[in-house]
Formats: sequence, structure tokens, C-alpha cells
Amino acid sequence: MACFLVPMGEAIVTTVIKKVVEKNEKEAGVKEASQTRVSWSRKLSWLNRLLWGGVLLLALEHIWHGEVVLWPPFLTAMNNPADIGPMLHEVATIGTGMAVFVTIVWLIMISIADQKAKAIQPAVKAEADA
Repeated sequence: MACFLVPMGEAIVTTVIKKVVEKNEKEAGVKEASQTRVSWSRKLSWLNRLLWGGVLLLALEHIWHGEVVLWPPFLTAMNNPADIGPMLHEVATIGTGMAVFVTIVWLIMISIADQKAKAIQPAVKAEADA
């Protein structure tokens, strides 16, 4: 019904945070791409892409099944007061679960990226010294 609203909320928040981090990195002179580390703005862009992609696909699926319409109140579950409770339950359980799962996948991604960056750091340093 409306489970995609939780990842959408997270995506909105992380998009704002990414913009602030990009601004701070630019002021601090952090390079966009470094050979030895991945910037936080890039890591946040990975999370944003995961979240916004999932939101888009889920929104299209909900529109396809008639659960979301393009006129107010937009969510068909809002038309009948008896459907509001199950909708909120779905948002709280399924939506939160999806958002947490995507965030965990992202944490694994950045952990792997950091490990790979640390692994190549000695080679990059040796190349720079030569």
C-alpha cells in the first residue's frame, strides 16, 4: 500500500545530508575521487541511488496495482478508514524493514570499499615513493 514511503523519507534525509557533506568536503578541499579512499559524499550517493531506485520501482508497482493514484488522497487505502490501520502497519513493518535492509547492504558495500582502499594503499604509496 504505502511501504515505499519509509525508504522515500530516508532517501530525502540522506539526499540533504549528502548535499551538506559535499559542501563541507568542497570547502575542506577533499578531492572527489582518491586512489586510497572513498569520500563520504560518494558513499552517500551509493545509498541514495539504492534508496531512490527502490522507491521508484515500488511506486511504479503500487501505481500498476492501483494502490497509488495520481489524485488526492493518492493512497487508495486512505479512502476507507478501515484500511488506514493495515496501511500504517505495513508502513511500520514492511517499509521500515526495507529501509533497514537497504541501509545494511550499503554498510556492507562501504565496508568492502574501505577494505579494498586499505589494501591498495601500500601499493599506491610505494608507487609514489618511486
